[in-house]
Amino acid sequence: MSTAYELDRKHVFHSWSAQAEITPMVITAARGSYVWDDEDRRYLDFSSQLVFTNIGHQHPRVVAAIKEQADRLCTIAPAFANEQRAQAAELISEIAPDGFTKVFFTNGGADANEHAVRMARLQTGRFKVLTAYRSYHGGTQTAINLTGDPRRFANDTATAGAVHFFGPFLYRSEFHATTEEEECERALAHLRRTLEAEGPQTIAAILLETIPGTAGIFAPPPGYLAGVRALCDEHGIKLILDEVMAGFGRAGTWLALDRYDVRPDLITFAKGVNSGYVPLGGVIISDEIAATFDHTPYPGGLTYSGHPLACAAAVATIHTMRDEGIVENADRLGREIFGPGLAEIAERHACVGEVRGVGAFWALDLVTAQDSRAMLPPAGVNDVVAACKSAGLLPFSNTNRIHVVPPCTMSDDEAREGLAILDEALKAGDVHAG
Repeated sequence: MSTAYELDRKHVFHSWSAQAEITPMVITAARGSYVWDDEDRRYLDFSSQLVFTNIGHQHPRVVAAIKEQADRLCTIAPAFANEQRAQAAELISEIAPDGFTKVFFTNGGADANEHAVRMARLQTGRFKVLTAYRSYHGGTQTAINLTGDPRRFANDTATAGAVHFFGPFLYRSEFHATTEEEECERALAHLRRTLEAEGPQTIAAILLETIPGTAGIFAPPPGYLAGVRALCDEHGIKLILDEVMAGFGRAGTWLALDRYDVRPDLITFAKGVNSGYVPLGGVIISDEIAATFDHTPYPGGLTYSGHPLACAAAVATIHTMRDEGIVENADRLGREIFGPGLAEIAERHACVGEVRGVGAFWALDLVTAQDSRAMLPPAGVNDVVAACKSAGLLPFSNTNRIHVVPPCTMSDDEAREGLAILDEALKAGDVHAG
């Protein structure tokens, strides 16, 4: 047992965990699509850690940029202008739709969502925010209340002005829909009724993940986001799109919203903006909302907002993604490797109910029976995860799902290697399926 493991278990308090029941893997090195443990065993990283190493581990251009910035200027307070912060903001605003020229930097995705909600509340003078039940928006107090998934239960004070509704998800439809068109129409009708029942004049914003990630990677049906935009416009409600997980190449486009004909009022980001090399998140602000604070101070800030090391990593990451065609690679992987490969895998396994995704952003919905769509129990999912790790694959799992979310830089051979391991590991799930 390594010293690192012993020290960790003695002193480190892990998130989302019962402390005495975990045995965290010790990672000692990483490069590209692989990580190594303290026994020098190599694992193909199909998780991108928490879905953030979009350009892979230890990309030399980004590592060099961080080192160069550290030699020049490690840190500076956010009140001062700084070259790396300014360049990062410019590059990020270029990725956004027209009319988004300002960026407010945070330390990660949760506080990005917190600040986007604060901006919407201040701009509208309203307090309530609507979010979907199948969602994750972060672990800070407002963000966890806005989150829909059950992890919010222990922290849900019902005082954050959060109101939840059911978004579209045809495979597990709340609306008894049988087609994407029905799902979209009925989900929008449900949202309209929720707005009416809550009082649209009390609602500041609707906050949605463009493509829900942790909740299951299910893209909205055609017309849904446009319908939400129309409802927002009808009632003076701001639309916030959470691109923390789906953005910066993950969905095979720079932002997942690029796949849809929709323009939000605020966009939140983190993770892939610099592949998590140094913590960074932020809000891309529409010019209309930014103008609210031209002569009225914005009442919020962070000590490390736009940290030079983090922003240097973001500048290098975005340039690297452009120069190396990383977004295009993610799109191609989805169309040519993951989409067809996972479809073939699904045909061979009784435990796979549905495969869905785009780019380098996929999920396998595991079931005990394909006709009933009953979720595979934790024991079955754990067996699949254990089989993956035993064969040298690091998976991402949540509830009854295995997510295939590797670096967007992954090669075809690496992707096929991972799919072959996953194919074999799913036999452990078939044992639990009828």
